[in-house]
Amino acid sequence: MFKFLKEVVAGSGSGLKDFPYTIGEPYASAWGSWTHHRGISKDDGSPVSIFSLSGSNPQDRHLVAGRNGVKRLRTVRHPNILSFLHSTEAEVPDGPAMKHTIYIVTEPVMPLSEKVKELNLGGTQRDEYFAWGLHQISKAVSFLNNDCKLVHGNVCLASVVVTQTLDWKLHAFDVLSEFDANNEASGSPMLQFEWLVGTQYKPMELTKSDWASIRKSPPWAIDSWGLGCLIFELFSGAKLARTEDLRNTASIPKSLLPDYQRLLNSTPSRRLNPSKLIDNSEFFQNKLVETIQFMEVLNLKDSVEKDSFFRKLPNIAEQLPREIVLKKLLPVLASSLEFGSAAAPALTVLLKMGSWLPADQFSIKVLPTIVKLFASNDRAIRACLLQHIDQFGESLSAQTVDEQVFPHVATGFSDTTVSIRELTLKSMLVLAPKLSQRTISGSLLKYLSKLQVDEDPGIRTNTTILLGNIANYMNDGTRKRVLINAFTVRALRDTFPPARAAGIMALSVTSSYYEMTEIATRILPNIVVLTFDSDSDVRTKAFQATDQFLQIAKQHHEKLTTGDTMVAESTGVQLKPGNAGLLGWAMSSITQKGKPSDHGSISTANASNSQVSATSAATPGTQASTVGYAPSTSSSFDQAAPASARSSVDGWGELEDGNIQEENGSDKEGWDDVDPFDDKPSPSLLSNIQAAQKRPVVQPKQAVANSAKSHQLKAQKSEDDPLWGPIAAAPPKSTSKPADIKPSTSNNDEDDLWGAIAAPAPKSSGKPLKAAAANSDDLWGAIAAPPPSTKARPLASSGRGRGTKPAQPKLGAQRIGRTSSTGM
Repeated sequence: MFKFLKEVVAGSGSGLKDFPYTIGEPYASAWGSWTHHRGISKDDGSPVSIFSLSGSNPQDRHLVAGRNGVKRLRTVRHPNILSFLHSTEAEVPDGPAMKHTIYIVTEPVMPLSEKVKELNLGGTQRDEYFAWGLHQISKAVSFLNNDCKLVHGNVCLASVVVTQTLDWKLHAFDVLSEFDANNEASGSPMLQFEWLVGTQYKPMELTKSDWASIRKSPPWAIDSWGLGCLIFELFSGAKLARTEDLRNTASIPKSLLPDYQRLLNSTPSRRLNPSKLIDNSEFFQNKLVETIQFMEVLNLKDSVEKDSFFRKLPNIAEQLPREIVLKKLLPVLASSLEFGSAAAPALTVLLKMGSWLPADQFSIKVLPTIVKLFASNDRAIRACLLQHIDQFGESLSAQTVDEQVFPHVATGFSDTTVSIRELTLKSMLVLAPKLSQRTISGSLLKYLSKLQVDEDPGIRTNTTILLGNIANYMNDGTRKRVLINAFTVRALRDTFPPARAAGIMALSVTSSYYEMTEIATRILPNIVVLTFDSDSDVRTKAFQATDQFLQIAKQHHEKLTTGDTMVAESTGVQLKPGNAGLLGWAMSSITQKGKPSDHGSISTANASNSQVSATSAATPGTQASTVGYAPSTSSSFDQAAPASARSSVDGWGELEDGNIQEENGSDKEGWDDVDPFDDKPSPSLLSNIQAAQKRPVVQPKQAVANSAKSHQLKAQKSEDDPLWGPIAAAPPKSTSKPADIKPSTSNNDEDDLWGAIAAPAPKSSGKPLKAAAANSDDLWGAIAAPPPSTKARPLASSGRGRGTKPAQPKLGAQRIGRTSSTGM
């Protein structure tokens, strides 16, 4: 036998040269004289089953019956009948002699007897699985008897095989024949190959070869008896040895016993029809059978039934045999989702079942379906995928994410639904590590630039958090262009307190990426301002971040002092232990209280009834807490919230979707043009005021005001300058805004540090200036020079005063007591 198998596997024999399958090891059992082999397709490597039958000559009666079985299996098609793939007949050498062999190739199956031992089920789970298997075999027998008017002739345990999805299928069609009821008086055999059937499986009329009685009986009489034999062998766990053993009903379930006895009725005409066995028996009414039957007709169910079914399915799956769930229910569920017949709740069940699989099996059975679902237009399915992306995201390959998943996920960034935009944003924490630099720089950062000016404050906050968490996946050039501008210019100036807090924490977490010059000139000045923020959480984080960056600056100073200049320039920044690690999501849902203007450009619908859920990320282990934010009291340091509806003063323009280029390294992510600070450090406000107190106060020339680089006003030389010295030292003590002179080319009023100490225009003639009279709180009006004694033309306002805007006056003090004092 082993020599025979070796020769067959090697492809010996003239008839097997073109056989497109490789024959493997045989199973221990098979029906009749057939041998059941494992096999593999030579084309695609898929598994198959190969049945072989050998005879000494082509006219061997076993081969003749085998050819009948091949013909019947090829022509009869049913979901519960073994699927035929290929057949051939060849001469195979067996030592000095030649043997004729028939090969049948089918879908991969294994004998039922071996599968039952492998599953090793017991109790209720065994009965439920047996009920499902008998349900399938009964449907196959009913199809043959009632629809095709065929008689199988030998239904038993050996004639049933099990597929990879644990479905039972009927085969062994060698005895199969038409039911000849027209010749009732004929005594000729109706079943030509009934001699193949074992005596223990034959009913009394077949044992006596009473063909006249058989022809008068219903078509299912013989096969109903066979179903009874199958039930006995299943529950007894032993092969039927003799017919008398069928009377032993101790192992038969009580709910099935009445139908079992009707199947084995001694009168053929009174035997139970297999179709009624399915409908009448209480044994088939269990969770497994009902669940599989519902899923098989899922297309016929309405949305309400589907939704109710899939919400109950997770609990039901927990009670069913695990292997049956994974091998039977999981493939059916995946197929239903892929072809659109299942609702979104089915995805949750699929992921739960998939979590019971090993990692390699999950990638084969579940991931392909999930990747296809990302292209779905069903918003509910897309939302469910994004909600559970942490369950399967690690199993996705980088190529699959970059080429197949991200293009579909990215559509959620511009979705009209806030929840979809938020879920898409959060999914990037899982997907970003698998994206290429080309995709991050050319696509992802452009979407994040738009989300940082989103109308929803929670999305703005979480965008800042995401940028801090994915900073290590950016290249150095991208980090320099993006991080500081995103965190300082936008996040720290957002009117939503959690957004400002997120900006501070993002700066702390990414501190290792900044040079000392950037820390001193761009980061610390913006963080220190927030130490007296209206929100206590923002203030706390601002103090923590200030301490962290000052410690970094101190370490840099110590290294420079010791002469280790190269190390100081290259070591960068060390993270403070309390701020190390990933930032947690600050927002889960957003609720506005107060006026919409309190949080920037937030839509009225979102501003009216929402709740803020903020998670503090100051130190690891901080627990999430829900905080209701009331409108914060505005201060002179509160910045306007970013908004897409208004023009941005920080240099960020709106990102055009059509302008997204895929050039890595040269394209701009939306942060490139944001640089609110000059390359040189600006003097502090206090030092400017102190310096101004020591020099005469004069009005700046227009040419000087138009200069964007100069931060000091040049005083005009005038012979009356000493007259203004004694009164220029006292700065205004009022909190109201003084008359400021904003340069026409400047985009940022905060850079005009001299505006707070500029002197007002001097009075001319007998009429007071309108700008000075418009505001009685202007303390500078009390120290203005007295009007000249002669009538002169009135001086024009500087253009930034109150009231009307006359022509711009020239700078200089007025000489007192002259006949003509124009100040020109």
